[in-house]
Amino acid sequence: MKSDSLTLKRYMVRKFLPGMTLLETLMALFIMSIGMGGFSMLFLWSSRMNGFILETGVASSVASRAVDVTIADLRRIRQGDDGSYPIVSGNSFDFKAFLDVDNDGTTERVHYYLENSTFKRGVTRPNVTQPVTYPVADQSVTEIANYVANLPSEPIFSYYNDNYPGDIVNNPLVTPLSVQDARLVRIRLIINIDPRKTPNKTNVESIAEFRNLNEYVQ
Repeated sequence: MKSDSLTLKRYMVRKFLPGMTLLETLMALFIMSIGMGGFSMLFLWSSRMNGFILETGVASSVASRAVDVTIADLRRIRQGDDGSYPIVSGNSFDFKAFLDVDNDGTTERVHYYLENSTFKRGVTRPNVTQPVTYPVADQSVTEIANYVANLPSEPIFSYYNDNYPGDIVNNPLVTPLSVQDARLVRIRLIINIDPRKTPNKTNVESIAEFRNLNEYVQ
């Protein structure tokens, strides 16, 4: 009797709980593949967003530090130790001036310029001779910022006279700069960490006043 009872139960299970058909199996696999595809897309999107945020943060940090360093320098320009005017020359992507860049009491000639997407600072110390002279070329060069993406129409340096912002007709000044006219400089750096991707440019700018030029009469 027990054997017949077990047989009957197994029959009932097979009758009321049949196995999945081929169509049901294919449908289950299809639904599962859609779910896995959606998860993969979500993962890729999240990864790209994280990369975008990280890239933007790095670019912003690079640009901010470079602008801050340059602005702090240019606010301290002063007459060269050889008696030269504080500003040597100025262009859209090149600026030379005298200042004590390392706070040692000696005035160096400092050269800021863009070269191969790298913003650089060249420093030239005066010769210890009488009269004082400065070597022609930069003696030491450091990189201030990489990945600089300024276009020719997006100058790093823009110069303004002492009537700015009231005078918008003559400002910014035409370059090459007539050095005696400049009283302010705007520095603008555009950083793009990976130009191969969709444009993701970070723009940082600031203005420095040439404070020590107030004593010079135009």
